[in-house]
Amino acid sequence: MTALFALATSLLWGLADFGGGLLTRRTPALTVVVVSQSIATVVLGAIVLATGGWSEAGPQLWFAVGAGLVGPVAMLAFYKALALGPMGVVSPLGSLGVAVPVGVGLVLGERPGLLQFAGILVAVAGVVLAGGPQLKGAPVQRQAVLLTLLAAFGFGAVMALIAEASTTLTGLFLALFVQRVTNVAAGGAALLVSARRGAPVLPVEGGPALLVRALPALAFVGLADVAANGTYSMAAQHGPVTVAAVLASLYPVVTALAARGVLSERLRGVQAAGAGLALIGTVLLATG
Repeated sequence: MTALFALATSLLWGLADFGGGLLTRRTPALTVVVVSQSIATVVLGAIVLATGGWSEAGPQLWFAVGAGLVGPVAMLAFYKALALGPMGVVSPLGSLGVAVPVGVGLVLGERPGLLQFAGILVAVAGVVLAGGPQLKGAPVQRQAVLLTLLAAFGFGAVMALIAEASTTLTGLFLALFVQRVTNVAAGGAALLVSARRGAPVLPVEGGPALLVRALPALAFVGLADVAANGTYSMAAQHGPVTVAAVLASLYPVVTALAARGVLSERLRGVQAAGAGLALIGTVLLATG
């Protein structure tokens, strides 16, 4: 079950990242984050009311609050790093956040077998290569590297925090709701500050009408991201966090394949090799 839930997480995160990447081509990234997460918050609120999730409130929800605060900071750092570029370096480095939940699992006493340890190494190498690392060309600014590492740590911290935020299904709905409320509050505050500084909030071309037409896509991105957090939490609860975290971090492979299938983007040789290594690592982890 751990492998199944974790692979579902990578699929959902990969598709959410692909959809979010398309949307940010015409709409400010912070607006995409806030609107998509707001839609997810409304849906989660309805689910919590329907399932009686409020009864699961407890101190563990502080983990969800922490995840909600860290998430927007990590995302903004990642977007800033992408702006500084080159993306061929930033994107693979961002996937190294898997080291955080894996490290947490090891500290808590998890000890992967030899086959699983090999699978972790192969899968992580595959994920990094699938991002298409730029091995030559323009030098990378130190600020871009530092921002990327901050984002990677943040992404990994969110995975570790949300896994500790609940122990039951209804509790998970509540934890995800709290996380999203915190996300929207933090992101909304950042959006307000950005608007006051004169940065664009609505799409430059199309304005509010374009944003309204994009609502179904924004809803998909927000709900897929929420579902990914949920399936990851379930994966971490049903098996070793070290395995769940690595399998869930295969999402860059999904994003690259989605770009290949929908946008007809050609995979570079290093990306194809990375996808193959990620698949081998997955098999080793699932069978180890």
